[in-house]
Amino acid sequence: MSGKRRAARDGQRGEWLAALYLMAKGWRIVARQQRIGHGRGVGEVDIVARRGRVLAFVEVKWRRKAQALDEAIDERRLRRVARVAEALAPRLARPADAVRIDVILLAPWHWPRHITHVWQP
Repeated sequence: MSGKRRAARDGQRGEWLAALYLMAKGWRIVARQQRIGHGRGVGEVDIVARRGRVLAFVEVKWRRKAQALDEAIDERRLRRVARVAEALAPRLARPADAVRIDVILLAPWHWPRHITHVWQP
């Protein structure tokens, strides 16, 4: 299996596990793999989830080694998620909702690390 194909499969598995984790914590999954734009201006968010009055745009990162998770998220990636959140929030958020961006980091044999409010759109 090629490296790109394996990375895509691992990414999908990570998103599925992150969705299960969120649901177990009382979140409702509103949308998955939401994209806006095209070319270099494309932005994507892995999961949009709601719990009460909080609407979270969640970036999921899966790495084969937990040590690699510390470098999985950077400002450029969060800015791309923020663009998607800003575009989709008017359609998905209710008037009194708090909108935020979260990150879930996953690696084999480690509990998911859910980092909340990493970026304010």
